[in-house]
Amino acid sequence: MARSALNSLSKNQLRRWLMVFFFVLAVPSGLLVYQAYDQLKWEAFHRHRMLAEELATRIDKGYAQLIETEERRAFVDYNFLVVAGDPNSNFIQRSALSSFPVRSPIPGLIGYFQVDSEGVFKTPLLPDSTLTASEYGIQADELAQRQELANRLRAILDENRLVRTEQHEDREDELTEAMITPEEVPLSDRTGSLYSSSTESRRNRDRKITEEGEKASRGYGNKHEIAAGQAVFDRLSEQKADRPSKALTGSNILGRVEDLQLDSSFEAAQAPMRQQRMTPKAKAGVAKRTPRKEQSALPEPESPVTPPATMAAPQASKPAPLRIRTFESEIDPFEMSLLNSGHIVLYRKVWRDNRRYIQGMLVEQSAFLSGVMETSFRDTSLAQMSELITAYQGNLLTAFSATMGERYHSGTEELHGALLYQTRLTAPFNDLEMIFTIQHLPAGPGGAVVIWIAVILFLLLGAGFYAIYRLGVGQINLISQQQDFVSAVSHELKTPLTSIRMYGEMLREGWVVEDKKRDYYDYIHDESERLTRLINNVLQLARMTRNGLQVQLKPVSAGELMDLIGSKIESQTARTGFDLKLNASPDCASRTLQVDPDYFTQIIINLVDNAIKFSAKAEKKAIDIECLAQQDSRVVFKVRDYGPGIAKDQMKKIFKLFYRSENELTRETVGTGIGLSLVSQLTTAMEGSVDVVNMEPGVEFRVSFLSE
Repeated sequence: MARSALNSLSKNQLRRWLMVFFFVLAVPSGLLVYQAYDQLKWEAFHRHRMLAEELATRIDKGYAQLIETEERRAFVDYNFLVVAGDPNSNFIQRSALSSFPVRSPIPGLIGYFQVDSEGVFKTPLLPDSTLTASEYGIQADELAQRQELANRLRAILDENRLVRTEQHEDREDELTEAMITPEEVPLSDRTGSLYSSSTESRRNRDRKITEEGEKASRGYGNKHEIAAGQAVFDRLSEQKADRPSKALTGSNILGRVEDLQLDSSFEAAQAPMRQQRMTPKAKAGVAKRTPRKEQSALPEPESPVTPPATMAAPQASKPAPLRIRTFESEIDPFEMSLLNSGHIVLYRKVWRDNRRYIQGMLVEQSAFLSGVMETSFRDTSLAQMSELITAYQGNLLTAFSATMGERYHSGTEELHGALLYQTRLTAPFNDLEMIFTIQHLPAGPGGAVVIWIAVILFLLLGAGFYAIYRLGVGQINLISQQQDFVSAVSHELKTPLTSIRMYGEMLREGWVVEDKKRDYYDYIHDESERLTRLINNVLQLARMTRNGLQVQLKPVSAGELMDLIGSKIESQTARTGFDLKLNASPDCASRTLQVDPDYFTQIIINLVDNAIKFSAKAEKKAIDIECLAQQDSRVVFKVRDYGPGIAKDQMKKIFKLFYRSENELTRETVGTGIGLSLVSQLTTAMEGSVDVVNMEPGVEFRVSFLSE
């Protein structure tokens, strides 16, 4: 049934059917591979998301540890001199914050500062006088450097209107009128050494101070600059994450978080793992941040202190005697804000004697963000496939890339990828947001296995269908060649049999004169030999098809083989009008070969018969058979004609079974297409080789065997 189907199937039809079958198998296989790879991608996303969560927690803890040290600092540490040990001992020493250069575990720390209730700037870097500085081993050059750093701190605060400027020092009375008066303070706040312990009352006072400061700014022209040190800090405190934040401007701002063109398909598909963007998940072990009270002792001069800005020259007189004052202060937790200048300010509010002080530090933004975030980020595998973006109140600040460190982008259009994880730090850095984006998501070892399996599967599938196609085409060609062979054999058998029968009847009936009988008998003999060769070829083909080819090798000299083939083909070439030339060199005739004489004779007869058929119209009708001995102990038998030769594209095809260079319907030569195939297979069976070479003119077949 399959053979009959192939008989009615063309090559184009076979190609179309195989393509249909290929896609029928390839599409489900591709979908299966895609689903497997996609599942691995989701698992990889979840795995890297967990890494991002762990990294965010580690970064948050790192910043929490940095701020924890600062939280424990006493109110008096922001002064140049502090009381050591028992206050009654009157032992004075330098504060830990007075060291220079400034040393702190906080990355990018510029220096510490304090702003009193009147907006006056102070820093623990500078003593109350140059004379005190010399007493504590501070030389003039170091003092100048300290003054330079203090001026830098003051300039940054002044640029952001957080301190009182010098031009308004003569307006302290106006400030007093604008600020809250003691009568306005509740009685409970004015009795005792410290502001009331009620948090609500303290918040009301903060709000009232802010309102009064703003009121002063509206009512007294430039007086708001005097109160700016308190009012602006209050406004900074009001910029909470749960309130709409404004877009900052400046070279250090890349854009807004909502402008990021991030692919959120991964994040949206994993709803159970999503976290709220505005607040991080609760971190175990983080203590609740509440105000604290402390007892402090501070040395105070009996005479007024000269402001640091006026300390241009050392004083010749002795410093005023110091007295130790003990007091109680209430300290709020630290808060963080990003200034318009691009600096980070960490500050806290301290209440002492019904007055509020602002104590804090100024930090370089880039160093502060990269000091903990980038270092921790680069130590993880996330650095190979993702980008860490930091934002403050929705404003993009920096973007850390795996291979390039901090990338300086010009805008949000350069920040792209898939959203991996988004969270905020805990207080006081709760306005800082970390956004992890995926630049390329590795599927991991499992993904590589799936890809290799998919490649191998499709290669095998393609190779299998190509092999099936080649096999089908080969079968179609074989069926076509067999049909041609049957037609050729029918023609080759029918023509001589008809002639033999006709001449035999004429001879039997006596219709032939005596002088023609000899010609008729010769014709009947030649046609009989031709039929014999044809039948032998067909029988040989049948034996080879059934793997029944039996070769009987015998030691025969090359000279004997030349004599044998001469007697077999001499009459054949003579009756067809061809000149036969046999030539065997002396060293060749003596060589002994292991061959089957019958098969060898059949090989040469087929080659001569092929030469007669294809050079019948040649100008020179001659066939040369030559025997030559080669240096590698091989003997070559050459059969040459002087016909048109063989096209180069057909020289490797002529030894194929049933192959004919002419169309079966238009061919001009006789034959079945199995002669040269038998030559090749019989030669190979006797461990020989056959080759064909075009000559000028004609073609030469070379059959070689190994001699003993």
